Amino acid sequence: MSSAEAAIIARDISKSYGRTRAVHGLDFLVERGEVFALLGPNGSGKTTTIRMILDILRPDSGSISVLGQAAGVNNARRIGYLPEERGLYRNAPVLEVMVYLGQLKGMSGRTARSRSLALLERLDLEAHAGSKVRELSKGMQQKVQFAVTVLHEPELIIVDEPFSGLDPVNTQVLETLLQEMRARGVAIVMSTHQMHQVEAMADRLLMISEGRQKLYGPVAEIRRQFASHAILVEGQGDWSRLEGVSAVEAAGKTGEALLRLEQGSTPDAVLAAIAAAGDMQIRRFELATPGLSEIFIRVVEGN
Repeated sequence: MSSAEAAIIARDISKSYGRTRAVHGLDFLVERGEVFALLGPNGSGKTTTIRMILDILRPDSGSISVLGQAAGVNNARRIGYLPEERGLYRNAPVLEVMVYLGQLKGMSGRTARSRSLALLERLDLEAHAGSKVRELSKGMQQKVQFAVTVLHEPELIIVDEPFSGLDPVNTQVLETLLQEMRARGVAIVMSTHQMHQVEAMADRLLMISEGRQKLYGPVAEIRRQFASHAILVEGQGDWSRLEGVSAVEAAGKTGEALLRLEQGSTPDAVLAAIAAAGDMQIRRFELATPGLSEIFIRVVEGN
């Protein structure tokens, strides 16, 4: 996909608040039809970056375009935004709130009502359509907020900690909805501290720390960049006698082992040695790559 078709194009954007530089020269694309993770510790510049995407703030330098439009063009009806700090009318009925907010996005009352009811059913909230927002649990309110975010079928969705307060069942429901929208070509920007969700859902990521771009690219590729000189295997065998293996460590469930390789040894050579041994069985053989939580810590701490 060419950059001209990307949902977001940010070129060397920077933003300061007085003498404090919040964002330093970020440069990234968000493609249509992908889940893009925006990561970083608290105070890293994520919120400032999101506000520039939404045109709430303008970069001091650099340029940013959203859905093919330069900053200043009103794209509000084409974007859905789920902020970390939720904002629903607590004393109004759920369906009434959804219809009203849908109309603010340009929908007719009839269409807003129809889509609201369909989403409430999908989210197992149809029995609460007449309940006041304040009467719902935190998790239910989160689902209503999400429904409002996607009600007008936006082309770009930005979600900040979308799974906060949700149990595993409801987390799966929202994941499924997001993946369905992704399959329809919707661009999804997800800011979260839940690294396992990023590993499960995101195609690419941007990690920033102290406002600076630290990592950018496909999730799988970034994990490979941080891979140790080791192999994860699952099966049976005396791995310690393999040529090129310096140490064997237990890893995860029974039958899994981490094989530390000697300097100069390669995974291909070890795999060939396993095949030649004849008395070893493997069900899995892969380069040992760290999880995003470990990578996050290493990058933020400068290791």
